[in-house]
Amino acid sequence: MSEIDTDRLLPNDRVQQSVLNGDITQLTRGAGNRYATVGDTFEIEGASFEVTSVDRRTLGDFTDADARREGSESLEAYKARMKRVHPGDFEWDDSAEVLSYQFERVE
Repeated sequence: MSEIDTDRLLPNDRVQQSVLNGDITQLTRGAGNRYATVGDTFEIEGASFEVTSVDRRTLGDFTDADARREGSESLEAYKARMKRVHPGDFEWDDSAEVLSYQFERVE
């Protein structure tokens, strides 16, 4: 358990603000790199967060509940957002392995 660089796990200001506002409580990244482990902490504008789980899975395992934790209203909306955010280099592949990081605010 250690304090990690917020920018490494959360890729941009919009995502960081959404985490700070409580709209995002999970972020999924490709399985090629591990960005955090359970118990790691990070800070956004003085607020502390702790990584509570890191799960290896496939995109095909995703549910609407995952999409909501990622800040989308449904799985279809999440898929569309991923294609928008990664134009030309992202195609939804149910067999693609990813790591989902869940985190919560700590006092």
